[in-house]
Amino acid sequence: MKKGHPVIPLSQAVETIKTAILQGQYEALKEVNRVQLAVYYAIGKFLSRNTRKGVWGTSALKQISDQLRKELPGLRGYSEANLKNMRLFYEQWIQLDSNSSVTTDELLRTANQTDTLHTHKSSVITDDLYPLDNQINIYQSLTIPNMAGFPIDDFFKVPFTHHIEIFKHVRSMPARYYYIHRTAEEHLSVESLEHLIREKAFENRESMPNNFAQTISDSFMARKAVMMFKDSYALQFINTEEIGERDKQDIDEKVIEQKIVQNIKNFIMTFGNDFTFVGNQYHLEIYEEEFFPDLIFFNRELNALVVVELKMGDFKPSYLGQLTTYLKILDTKVRKPHESSSIGIVLCKSANKDFVEFVIQDYDRPMGVATYSTAEEMPNRLRKALPDVEELRKIMRKGIDGK
Repeated sequence: MKKGHPVIPLSQAVETIKTAILQGQYEALKEVNRVQLAVYYAIGKFLSRNTRKGVWGTSALKQISDQLRKELPGLRGYSEANLKNMRLFYEQWIQLDSNSSVTTDELLRTANQTDTLHTHKSSVITDDLYPLDNQINIYQSLTIPNMAGFPIDDFFKVPFTHHIEIFKHVRSMPARYYYIHRTAEEHLSVESLEHLIREKAFENRESMPNNFAQTISDSFMARKAVMMFKDSYALQFINTEEIGERDKQDIDEKVIEQKIVQNIKNFIMTFGNDFTFVGNQYHLEIYEEEFFPDLIFFNRELNALVVVELKMGDFKPSYLGQLTTYLKILDTKVRKPHESSSIGIVLCKSANKDFVEFVIQDYDRPMGVATYSTAEEMPNRLRKALPDVEELRKIMRKGIDGK
């Protein structure tokens, strides 16, 4: 607290906040989310400046909340917990109120402006917005400094409840920008946003090469498909280490497939929780021609069949042609009327991502190419729970012999 700074009585604080609320409610009839964020940010700033330096007692927010409810019957959103969230909202985005930042986009019009909320300026924010900290100015409370990559439009589209979820669980600015953009672009519910954060969507955002944007007409579902698959999978339950050279020559996709089937729960957990196993070597037939895709799943989130083709070596363009055939037959003979188009994944040992991106765009079925690694390529600490080599050899031999 500054020397000589006057202590604001709680009764005056209630009156100040009440005035800001009424002013905000009037403006909110026109710009609901934008104005609400401004009001909450301004109140958060007011509360932060008066509670963090010992000006008020520890029960101040509860007293303010209780009194506001008496002063404004039926008022919602101003509980003690939400007042704390408003304070955190300001403190977590305090850089938007930086004294040294240059304003590039003001949130609210001044009292005599009626045309637009986007008034571009180059004035420097000063500390004169809140003289004596005894008033709340919602017109200049929230400004956007010239921060590289800051998602200005998206920020104002995201509801306050979503902002709370983001700043409570996400620390880095790039990650916050990412979740703000996803929320605004996809109109995410709080539950969907929580799921993305819990699944570390930002950390895992690098996707495998795919053509989903071109082949899935619904952009929202195309985005979901991109996020559903990783560019690489660690199949820790497969270990081909210490197998003789003669045996190694016999190890092909069918052996890997059998090991996956035997560990299907682990494989699904690696791929994602919304996958259901349909079958392996699934029989497809059309015009008396028979085909046997390696693995077929159903993804509940995408409402689509997913066929996975396993390849032991490097990616080859011919794999996409093979996958196209499977997908066309699946959509013609197997897919239900209410289901989305089937999706194909080539899972191979290695792939040149730039080359895959180059060739995959010419295919009209939704497909992607991912890579996998097996146990012998994992760090030792990840291999402790793996089966004994002799046991693995028996399993592999059984897969080769079909017994």
